[in-house]
Amino acid sequence: MDTSPQFFRRDRMADLSRRLEPLRRYEITPAKTRLGVFAQIGIACLMAAVLVAAVVLPGFLGVSAAASAGINGFNQLPSDLKIMPFAQDSAIYAKKGGVEVPIASFYAQDRVNVSWGAVAQTVKDATVAAEDPRFYSEGAVDILGTVRGALSTVSGGSVQGGSSITQQYVKNVEVQQCDALTDAKAVQACYQNAAGQTLSRKVQEMRYAVGLEKEYSKNQILMGYLNVVGFGGQVYGIESAAHYYFGVTAAQLNLVQAATLVAILNNPADLRIDQPKNAANGAANGYKLTKERRDYVIDRMYVNHKITAAQRTAAKATPVKPTITPTTSGCATAVRYNAAFFCDYVRDVVLNDSAFGATSADRWATLNRGGLKIYTTLNLDLQAVAQQSLSSYIPASANGIDLGASNVSTETGTGRIITMVENRAFNNTDQAVPGTTAVNYNTDEAYGGSQGFQTGSTFKAFDLAAWLEAGHSLYDTIDATHYDFPTSDFTNTCADINGPDWQVSNDEGSAGYLSVLSATAQSVNTAFAMMGTKVDLCSILNAAKGLDVHPASAGNPLNSFPSMILGTNYLSPLTMATAYAGIANGGVVCTPVAIDRVVNADGSERAVTPSKCTQGLAPNIAAGVTYALQGVLQGGGTAASANPDDGVPIMGKTGTTDNSLQNWLVTSTSKVSTATWVGNVSGATPLRSLDFNGIGGGDVKFHIARPILQAIDQAYGGAPFTQPSDAQLYGTQVTVPDVSGQTPQVAQSELQNLGLTVTVDPNQVDSQQPAGQVASTNPSAGSRVNSGDSVTIEVSNGSGAPAPTPGAPGLPGPTDQPSAPPTSPPGG
Repeated sequence: MDTSPQFFRRDRMADLSRRLEPLRRYEITPAKTRLGVFAQIGIACLMAAVLVAAVVLPGFLGVSAAASAGINGFNQLPSDLKIMPFAQDSAIYAKKGGVEVPIASFYAQDRVNVSWGAVAQTVKDATVAAEDPRFYSEGAVDILGTVRGALSTVSGGSVQGGSSITQQYVKNVEVQQCDALTDAKAVQACYQNAAGQTLSRKVQEMRYAVGLEKEYSKNQILMGYLNVVGFGGQVYGIESAAHYYFGVTAAQLNLVQAATLVAILNNPADLRIDQPKNAANGAANGYKLTKERRDYVIDRMYVNHKITAAQRTAAKATPVKPTITPTTSGCATAVRYNAAFFCDYVRDVVLNDSAFGATSADRWATLNRGGLKIYTTLNLDLQAVAQQSLSSYIPASANGIDLGASNVSTETGTGRIITMVENRAFNNTDQAVPGTTAVNYNTDEAYGGSQGFQTGSTFKAFDLAAWLEAGHSLYDTIDATHYDFPTSDFTNTCADINGPDWQVSNDEGSAGYLSVLSATAQSVNTAFAMMGTKVDLCSILNAAKGLDVHPASAGNPLNSFPSMILGTNYLSPLTMATAYAGIANGGVVCTPVAIDRVVNADGSERAVTPSKCTQGLAPNIAAGVTYALQGVLQGGGTAASANPDDGVPIMGKTGTTDNSLQNWLVTSTSKVSTATWVGNVSGATPLRSLDFNGIGGGDVKFHIARPILQAIDQAYGGAPFTQPSDAQLYGTQVTVPDVSGQTPQVAQSELQNLGLTVTVDPNQVDSQQPAGQVASTNPSAGSRVNSGDSVTIEVSNGSGAPAPTPGAPGLPGPTDQPSAPPTSPPGG
């Protein structure tokens, strides 16, 4: 039987709690009438009674029924405040002299969390003295301040919270959680719940405060408050505020500086001291409003026995003198390391990688709020060499040409990007400045890059791969004398290539009969065009794709027209460096990576997407291509002047498009590949018509690359490449049979069945063979040649043949008559 007093019965308390629900949702706004004022004062007094009973005297039995109902409702509110990690700066690092150095930071809020020992005591004393002098002696809620604030509000004064530091911490935590949202409506609703002027919100705030003080010490709560609170603009937390406003750490703040920062907390929007031209609170009036509040903070420190009278006098006499030291968000700060474009690439990698969040909004929040430490692959020492070499020849801008140049290097076997530079300065603002750009010429469009550039003859590496895959060899002899190539001469199982004849000219080298090795070293276009007629063009495209070659932009998909053989596809330098690294690495290509590791704000490691390594070319094919490309940087090769000549084996290929609009050099050792590009970003100015620091535009790429390659070789070294087999060098050799005396058709079929390429010389030659029969071949019968080599059939004109003897087999005698034709086909 229930013997408790009637007004304490549970059902009555629940009923009374429901009746008071509108009170908890009541919005605190100044009353407009006298009656309203009295009504709101009554509500405020009731609220005060509830708060005192709930927070101060929860065990007191003589409370009113209304207060008991309030306690019941108060205790039913959630007490466990979920403190999510606050937004913190993320930093990007690169190695300089083997040491990781920060090159840039990203933040939505400039905040660096610090521990208790990293903050000057003057800051803690000033905060408590000015914001909550009873902080260490009271409970979680400042009851006197709350009642005072409520009475001030309902009597027509400004809306006041009267909050303890614990309550302010709760409010700031809730606001920070709102800032992490991305949906505008959700943000607005969250802010209303976190900072709206309603009794419901205020009571919930106090409930959370009570719960916090059961779990955390006063020092932990004060430190949490100092780390979360805003100091104006994007500056949050005492450490960032100390750096931004005074150029010191939180541990180095003196009395005047500490009091100034605590003063700003009262109204960050109006009291910030980084707006010297502000008429109400600027340099002209000595930051009047901030000084008044600062002096108030100093007075409160004296009243609360934190400073002496002499300290108070000296501090108040000191003018407000900020030393604004901004922390730039984004890649602009990486300019000092010539790494802004690389930094921007890393940013785009994070924003495109699901390892940093499921959605684009999640990834943005991770980068700008997550407090990540992103350790990258960049070598700042090599980066400095690359930038100096590139900039010493290629200006940021030039009259009459939209000039661009870049250089990027990646490790073979890992895909790690160790350098990335270009000729222009980084500028991602809305203000266009000559000689600057936000476009990274090294990368694909999706990662801050351009739409790519035609690669010219650097694409011939993939032609070679398809040539060897088809069973041909490097010592095969090629007829490079042809300049006109009908599309019917080509095979393409990937696409329809019908169209006009392809006219080919030689930019370098000489037309004639030469080996594939010589054609590669001299970059003879007509030779490679002829080679293209002997393979499936689709196999060239597939060889490139196997080495991770892909279009730099969706607007320029890869094509497999015959002109592809000479490099008409639009690719990025990073893609070409990656492909050549794969060739040098035994055909194993590794996708490029810019990030080695990431550490979360709590010190834990975050998993990052590693390089993906695949066998893009068969090892024997890769060895053959590498062997051919070594000749390009040796005596007589088109890139011999770029060879560092330091003993490190190197291979590569030059590339020059029509009219020298785009100029390339892509190289690789066993350790590092490098792509250098100089050309027209837009427009069509021949580079060979220009001079760069005394070097012609067609050769400047060699002078840019050589110092970079020397520095890389010094840092990495390199091993000899794998030697190709005889099959790649010489192919499958066959003996040319004696087909003299046969008809050209029969001889051609026999030679083709041996895997030889056969042509019939239209000019007949003197021979003892009958006219119209095969006189001889070139190479001659008995010669050893490679499968796929060209053999020319020479046809006899009969001038050297002996007079036929009457009656000889096959010739009519003097009395013979030609036999009559059969009346029906044999076997009719």
